[in-house]
Amino acid sequence: MKNVTLALFALMAGTFSYAQKAKQAEVPAAVKQAFVKKFTQAKEVKWEKEDDKFEVNFEQNNKEMSAVFTSSGVLEETEVEIKSTELPSTITTYISKNYSGAKVKEVAKITKANGEVNYEAEVKGQDLIFDANGSFLKSIKE
Repeated sequence: MKNVTLALFALMAGTFSYAQKAKQAEVPAAVKQAFVKKFTQAKEVKWEKEDDKFEVNFEQNNKEMSAVFTSSGVLEETEVEIKSTELPSTITTYISKNYSGAKVKEVAKITKANGEVNYEAEVKGQDLIFDANGSFLKSIKE
């Protein structure tokens, strides 16, 4: 039974990817250069590695932000923390209707490299993702 449990755990662990803290020295030079060029005022920089991508969390202009880069230094998306009052009204209506009484913990605006905008709202231990018009796209469990 123990071997079956270990095998099942190993199988499950292999199907999920986890972000791991990355030391500055582990981040490829192309990624660091692209980051510094794009975010010149960044402070409190912390790196994570997930699969072959690098996510950097930082503060710029008094806002909590993050950015995702490929290992070759191509920016894939940026995320900036916003106030819940900055969400499109369709999103707040959706949350009120589907998560009545639930508190929204964190809210962010995500901008993909192609200019596509999404919004993320953390509610009841999951991230709710919406498009720029406020239409619900998906839920991601934390």
